[in-house]
Amino acid sequence: MRRKLIGAFILMIFSAVLHNVGFSQHPEGRWIIGIRGGGNLWLNDLNQRKFGFGGEAIVRYGVARYFSLGLIGGYEVLKANQSVPLAGLPYPYLRFESIPGFLVGWFHLRPGGSFSPYVYVGAGAMLFRRKDFQNLLVPDDKFKTAVLIPVGAGFEAYASRSLSFTVDFGYRISDDYSDFFKHRFPDSYPTVKAGIHVYMGTSDADDDDEDRLINGEERTFGTDPELADTDGDGLKDGEEVKRYHINPLKADSDGDELTDGDEVFKYHTDPANPNSDGDGLSDGDELLKYNTNPLKIDTDGDVLTDGDEVLKHTTDPWKADSDGDSLPDWDEVKIYMTDATKSDTDGDGLSDSDEIKTYKTHPAKADTDGGGVSDGDEIARKSSPIDPKDDSVEKGVVLRKGATVILEGINFQSGSVLLTVESETRLEKVFDALTASPELEVEIIGYTDNAGPVEVNQQLSLRRAQAVRTWLIKKGVASRRLTATGKGSRDPVASNDTPEGRAKNRRIEFHVKK
Repeated sequence: MRRKLIGAFILMIFSAVLHNVGFSQHPEGRWIIGIRGGGNLWLNDLNQRKFGFGGEAIVRYGVARYFSLGLIGGYEVLKANQSVPLAGLPYPYLRFESIPGFLVGWFHLRPGGSFSPYVYVGAGAMLFRRKDFQNLLVPDDKFKTAVLIPVGAGFEAYASRSLSFTVDFGYRISDDYSDFFKHRFPDSYPTVKAGIHVYMGTSDADDDDEDRLINGEERTFGTDPELADTDGDGLKDGEEVKRYHINPLKADSDGDELTDGDEVFKYHTDPANPNSDGDGLSDGDELLKYNTNPLKIDTDGDVLTDGDEVLKHTTDPWKADSDGDSLPDWDEVKIYMTDATKSDTDGDGLSDSDEIKTYKTHPAKADTDGGGVSDGDEIARKSSPIDPKDDSVEKGVVLRKGATVILEGINFQSGSVLLTVESETRLEKVFDALTASPELEVEIIGYTDNAGPVEVNQQLSLRRAQAVRTWLIKKGVASRRLTATGKGSRDPVASNDTPEGRAKNRRIEFHVKK
């Protein structure tokens, strides 16, 4: 019955160990008290061994991280029987009741772990009395004394920072007369015991909050030794210091507006680097503002970094083709030099993609051939946008928002602002275009060649632009729709070294406002 009870007790301890292991502790600077119980087997000169039971109480102190020193005292019942009579052994059955006590040193093989094995050795003595099979004290009721040498090994498994479960395998060596019979070897008994230890108080070498920082380290870093996560960011202080190398006192160590815990467990970004993917945007901005991937330098795969798209080009970092013109943002920015946020960069009525792939025109220049008619208007009237020869106003003038039209054939009498008869014929076509599009507003700009003083040319170009404006107003165009500007000899469209070039530079341009 006793064997079953002791076996059940040891089984209960093992079960508790398996279910509660996980905390860690070490003995340095701590007082530890404990109790344990179990069974033994008396090895002596009698020929039949019997199972006995016993229990011990322990008090020890952690002298160092790997060593503790203390006292063990207890009560042991040892039993043996002799089936064949022996000379000099008056009692064929002995029940040995002892009170052992000894000084012991423990050597801890893995301090600071949740599972800590140890070995120990000590020295002491025991008081004992013998009983026979009739439970009578023999040879008398006086306590005897014997030297006792304990050795053993075991392990502790920690259920909390102050409680451990222990299983101990020991061996106790005494003198050779405890069984009344001296023979070749000293009497002894192996013992197996299980129990609990309670750790008292705390020390700088402890890890009270189980965060992988000992209390002394916590004081150095300024963290709370009783709170595993001082800054409340979801990471234990020890992980922040030893694994991620971040500040355990700041919930957002890198200042990217994401808590360190969220960076590690939720977003898998680097809590020590505000820009994990190196794209020029902080992790917080990518997740909270732009909804881009903080682990990919180019979320939409258009070869432009998210940072360049947001901060430099104002394109959409989630769309490889921000303006939907069938040209990737990178191609627009790096190859064609167009605006990746506008499908029609030059405002000529043709998409950038159509200009490049279909019409072979310049997507950033409204009038590719410089003939005075925008590319879109040329396509609409079925003339060539890359041949300036078919841009003549005789074919009509087409005005579109944002376009610039050079009005060739608008001439003035020499040195004056009086329009020639031929010029009025050309202006009739301009009038027709303005009448067809009453919503358009136009800036009329006059130019001269470089012959003559600059100031004279400036004034002459303005007066000629005003003359064109006046002519159109008299024809019936609302004055609010027309403004006049003179630019003199600036912005020539041809060389001033030839008569032909100078003739081209003496021109009137219509800039249609957007």
